[in-house]
Amino acid sequence: MSALKNKKLFFGLFFIITVYLLFFHNMWAYDLMDVDETRYVDMSRYMMRTKDYLTLHLNGGYFFEKPPLYFWIESLTFSLFGGKVSEGIARIPIAFQALLGCLAVYIVSAKAVSRKFGLITAAISATVLEFLILAKVAILDSLLTSCITISVFSGFMTFFVSEKYKKYCWWIFYIFSGLGVLAKGIPAFVVPFGVMFFAGIYTKTLKEYFKPKYFAVGLSIFLAIVLPWHIIMLLKYKYAFFHEYIVLHHLARFVGSNVLNKNEPFYYYLPVIVWGFFPWIFSFIPAVIKKFKEFEFISYEKLPSNKDKFVALNIIALLFTFLFFSASSSKLVTYILPAYPFMAVLLAEYWCEKGFSKGLKISSISLSSLILFVGLGGCFIKFFMPAFLYDYVKEVQIFTCIFFTLVGLLTFYFIYREDKIKLFASYVGFMVLFSAFGAYHLFNIDYKFGQNDLKKFALYAKENDLNLATLNVGIRYSLNYYSDSNVLIFDGTNVKAVEPYLTAGYLLVLRNKDMDSVSSSLAFDVIEKGVKYSLVKHK
Repeated sequence: MSALKNKKLFFGLFFIITVYLLFFHNMWAYDLMDVDETRYVDMSRYMMRTKDYLTLHLNGGYFFEKPPLYFWIESLTFSLFGGKVSEGIARIPIAFQALLGCLAVYIVSAKAVSRKFGLITAAISATVLEFLILAKVAILDSLLTSCITISVFSGFMTFFVSEKYKKYCWWIFYIFSGLGVLAKGIPAFVVPFGVMFFAGIYTKTLKEYFKPKYFAVGLSIFLAIVLPWHIIMLLKYKYAFFHEYIVLHHLARFVGSNVLNKNEPFYYYLPVIVWGFFPWIFSFIPAVIKKFKEFEFISYEKLPSNKDKFVALNIIALLFTFLFFSASSSKLVTYILPAYPFMAVLLAEYWCEKGFSKGLKISSISLSSLILFVGLGGCFIKFFMPAFLYDYVKEVQIFTCIFFTLVGLLTFYFIYREDKIKLFASYVGFMVLFSAFGAYHLFNIDYKFGQNDLKKFALYAKENDLNLATLNVGIRYSLNYYSDSNVLIFDGTNVKAVEPYLTAGYLLVLRNKDMDSVSSSLAFDVIEKGVKYSLVKHK
C-alpha cells in the first residue's frame, strides 16, 4: 500500500513539474510580441481600468473585430494580481487553457480507449511545436483551440459513456461551443457542430442528438452564453457593429481575402502542418500512409474496438477542420491549430502498435538525424552566417550544440535498441525542455529584428511624458503597450500632415530606410536610431 502511495506521489510530482516546464517556465522572460499580443494585452488593460466589459477599445477607438471572452479573462487576471499588468501575468490564463485542452484530450482518449492511449495522445498534443509556441503567447488562437478541443472531445465522449452520463457530455459540448463563439466567433460554432454532424451521419446516431435532454437544454445553454453580449452590442452600436463584426470580420473573412490581405491557396496549411506539427510530423507521415494502404470503409457498428471507433471519429474531425479552414479565403498560420489534437489521436494509434515497424524506424532516424545535424551544425554556425545575424543567435549557440547533440545521440541509441517507449519519451522530453529553456530565446532573437527598438522608443516617451506618432511603419502596438498611451498612426500620408504634431511636441517613429526622403520635407533631430526604426523629434 505504501509503495502504491509513493508511486502515485512520484507520478503527481512528475506531472506537475512537466506541466510547469511545458507551459509556465520562463513565460515572463520575453517581451510581448507584435502585433496581436501587444494589441490584445493593451486592450485588456484598458478594460480593467475603465470597467467597460462590453465594448472593446483600441488606440482610442472602438474595436469591433473580436468578441470579448479573451479580454474578460485577461482583465480578471490582472485584477486578481492587484491590477498589475506584465508579460508573465498576461500569459498565465493562456497557459492554463492550453493545459485544460490537453487534459480534455487525455480524459476522453483514456475513457474511449485506455490510459496508455490517453497519455500518449495527450503527450503528443502538448508537445506540438506550433501549439507550444502559441501557448506561450497571449493571443486568441490558443483559447479558441482549447474551446474547440473540449467541445469536440466532449461530443466524442457521448459515444463511450453510459446513457446516464451522456447528457452531461452534451451540455459540456454546448457550453464550450458557446464559450468558443465568445472567444473568436464563427469557427467555434462551425467546427464542433460540423464535426458532430458528420460523426452522427457515420455512426447513424444523428436522430439521438435531438433528444430534448441533449438538444433543448444544450442549445438553451449555448444561446444563453452567446446571445446576451451580441444583442447588447447590436442594440448599442447598430449598423456599425453589425457591419464590422459580422459582415467584415466573419462573413467577408471566410468568402474573401481582402479583409486581411491574405490570399493564400487551398493547400496553404499543408506546409504549415509540416513545421507546425514538429517533431511528430516525421512519424505522422508513415502513419497516414499505413492508414491509407489499409483503408476499407467499414460501418461504425462493425468496427472491432473502441480504439478503431475513436480513431474513425477523429479522422472525421481532422478532415472537416482541415477542409473548413482551407476553404476560407483568408488564412493565417494560427488558424489550423485546432486540427492538431485530432492528428495526435491518429498518431497515438501508430505509436501504440506492437513492434518497431519499418516506417517508424525510418521516420525516427530522419528526425534524430535532423536533431543531431542542428546540434553539430550549431558548433560551426559562426563560419557560414553573416556577422550581424550571428550576433543575434550566438547567445543560444552553446545551448543548441549541447542539447540537440545529446538528444540526437540518445534517440539514435533507442532506435538501435528498438526501445519504442524510451524513444517516444525522449522526443517528448526534448520538446518539454525546448519549451522550458529554448523557446524564449527564439522570442528574444525575433525581438531584436526591430521590435526591441519600438519598446525603447515607447519607454522613452513614457518616461518623458511625451506622445508618439508613426509614419509608414505599419501597425506596431508595442508602442501603445509600452508607452501606455494612444499613438497617432500615419500611413501613406503626405509627410507635411505630420509636421503640426511634431511642432506640438510629438515624437515620430520612422523606418530607417525612409529617413532621407522624410528629411527633405521635415526638419528633425534623431533621438535614437535602431536596427530598423528611428525615433526623431522636431528640430
